[in-house]
Amino acid sequence: MGTRNRERRQAKQKARQQRQRRHQEQAGSVGPDAPLGSASAVTAMVEQTLTEGVQALHVEDEAAVRRRCDALAGGLGAAGRRPVVDAAVTAALQRQVVAAWQRGWQPADLVRIAQRGHGPRHVRVVVDAVVAAMRGYAAATVDERWSAQVRELGTAVWWQRDDGYLTALGEREDLSRPEVVRCALEVLHLLVTCPPIQMLCPLPGAARPDGTGAPRTDGPAVHPRQLDRVRALLAKAESTTFPEEAEAYTAKAQELMARYSIDHALLAAGAGTHAEPVGRRIGVDNPYEAPKVLLLDAVARANRCRSVWSSSLGFATVLGFVSDVDGVELLFTSLLVQATAAMMRAGSHRDALGRSSTRSFRQSFLTAYAQRIGERLTEATRQATEEASRDAAGQPGAGRLLPVLASREARIGALAGELFPELVGRQVAVTNRDGWASGRAAADRAHLHASQPVSAG
Repeated sequence: MGTRNRERRQAKQKARQQRQRRHQEQAGSVGPDAPLGSASAVTAMVEQTLTEGVQALHVEDEAAVRRRCDALAGGLGAAGRRPVVDAAVTAALQRQVVAAWQRGWQPADLVRIAQRGHGPRHVRVVVDAVVAAMRGYAAATVDERWSAQVRELGTAVWWQRDDGYLTALGEREDLSRPEVVRCALEVLHLLVTCPPIQMLCPLPGAARPDGTGAPRTDGPAVHPRQLDRVRALLAKAESTTFPEEAEAYTAKAQELMARYSIDHALLAAGAGTHAEPVGRRIGVDNPYEAPKVLLLDAVARANRCRSVWSSSLGFATVLGFVSDVDGVELLFTSLLVQATAAMMRAGSHRDALGRSSTRSFRQSFLTAYAQRIGERLTEATRQATEEASRDAAGQPGAGRLLPVLASREARIGALAGELFPELVGRQVAVTNRDGWASGRAAADRAHLHASQPVSAG
C-alpha cells in the first residue's frame, strides 16, 4: 500500500472516530470502558433485552430469563454501561406504571396486586416506580383521591439519581446485581400484564387546578367528628374480650353510620349540591375470600352502596356516595376482624370419620355470618330511616327524604351499569351444617341494637 493511500485511510479513520466521539458527547457517555456508541443506542439495547426478559418470564423460560438478567447486570458486556442500564430500567418501570394507570389501575391497586403475586420487596419496587412517576405531574392537576393513595404509601424518591437506582436498590435490599435486575424484571412483567379495569377517577394531569376535573362530592360535612366516633367505637368492639361490649359498640357504630348517611344526603340536597357517586376498590384476601366478599356485599347493600367482585384480581369495587363508602369500608374491616376471631375461637373440626372438616366449617361459618349480618344491618338501616322521617315530620321539606334516597340509589345503579355492563351474579356453596349454624349464632351475638347508650369517649 502506497504512502499516500495509507495517509488517506488514516485520515478517514481519524475523522470517523472524531464523528463518533462528538455524537457520543451529544448523546451522553456510556462509560470509559464501553465500546464507542451512543447512550441512546445502549438504551435501545436495554429496552429490547427487558422486552425479551418479560416475554421469557411470561412463558416461564427460566434459562432465557437468567441470560437476560445476567446481560443487564453486566452492563450488556461493559461495566461502564451500568448507569445507562440503571436509567433505562428505571424509566421502563415508570413508563409501565403510567401505562397501567391508563388501563384503570390506581397506586393502591398496583401495591395490592404486587402483594398478592409476589412479596414485600416487589411491593417496594412498585412504590418506588409510582412515586418516581408522580414527579412529572403538578400537584394541582392530580385528583385528591389519587394524591391520598400516594401519601398513604408513606415514601418519596430516596435514591440520588435514576442512573444509580439499581445500585442503590441492591444496597437497600442486600441483593446482588443479577438479583436486583431479576426483581425489577418481575415487577415489569407484573405491570405489563395488568389487564384493563374500570377507570374510577381522573388520571394524574387530568384533574384541573380549579377542581373541575374531579366529580362533585357530597357537599358539606354533617358532623366532622362523626366518622372518628365510628372508628373509636369499632376499635373498642374489636379489642374487647367481652361479647356483650362488642355487641354494644358495634350497634352504636352502625346507628351512627346510618344516621350520618341520611343527614349527609339531606344536607347535600338542601344545599343544592348535585353530588355524584364514586367507586372505591377494597382488597379481599384468601383464605375464604368468597364469603368475605359476601360480607362486604352485605355491608354495602345495607348502607345503600353496591359492590362488584373482581375475583381474579383480589378486590371488590364498592359504588356509592363518598360518605357511605367511607362507612362501608370501616364497618366491613371491623366485622371481618370480629368474624375471624369468632371463627378461630370455634377451633378445628372433624367429621364422623375423623377427617378434617375445618375448611368447610369455616367457609360455611363465614357465609352464614355474612348473610345474618346483612339481615341485621338492613333492619338497622330501615329503622334509622323511619326515625329520620319521624324527626323531620312537620318541618319544611319533610317529604324529601325518600325521594332524595331514591335518587341517590338510581345514580348508583346508573354508575354500576356504566362501569360493569355485564355483571354476573355468584353464590357461595354451604357444605358444612355446623359451620352454618355457628356462623349464624356468631352474627346474632354481634347484634346491632344496643339496649343502652354507649359513649365513644
